[in-house]
Amino acid sequence: MRPKTFTNSVYVDAFAELAARIARSLEKVPKKLLPIKMYVAGGTALHFYTGSRVSVDVDAAFSRRIAVPDNLEVSYRESDGAARLLYFDKQYSDTLGLMHEDAYDESISLSLKGVNSKVLDIRLLTPLDLAVSKLGRFAEQDREDIAELAKRRLITAKALRKRAEAALVAYVGDTLRLQGSIDFACRLLDRNADARAKRKSATSKKMS
Repeated sequence: MRPKTFTNSVYVDAFAELAARIARSLEKVPKKLLPIKMYVAGGTALHFYTGSRVSVDVDAAFSRRIAVPDNLEVSYRESDGAARLLYFDKQYSDTLGLMHEDAYDESISLSLKGVNSKVLDIRLLTPLDLAVSKLGRFAEQDREDIAELAKRRLITAKALRKRAEAALVAYVGDTLRLQGSIDFACRLLDRNADARAKRKSATSKKMS
């Protein structure tokens, strides 16, 4: 896929520059090991799907262990002139959140200008797996992000529950909190869907 027209072009350019720097650092890797896959999660993936908030950091994992370069900070300016900084989060880990075992295999390839996809294959978690990944921390921002994906009709409560509970099977330890997050998120999406349906019905009655 390519960036949608509703994405923030200067943010996309900043992300592309960051990814290009990673790709250039991998150009001498033996071709039999390429491309390296970069799996993008978090606010960056959310923006490519919804055009909503931009994240100051990039959460991503790779298909191989790589030595990432040091210069992974990109400065850019918004259309209003405000200075912004985008950086690669070297502390991000996909082992502590909730993730379906097929999430990376089913991720979606993203084509960006200036990034050699034969060296670095940038891939976004699907909207559903992105929502599942946010159930681990499940802070207020994560709840808003899940709601935004549902508002765009990219996920449903039923699909989220099915995928999240399938992911939970692979986890050990006390999973009670995660199950609670799944239940809460699905109730939230159901309430929001009911509210949208009522507003649509009311609008239709006024127009009739």
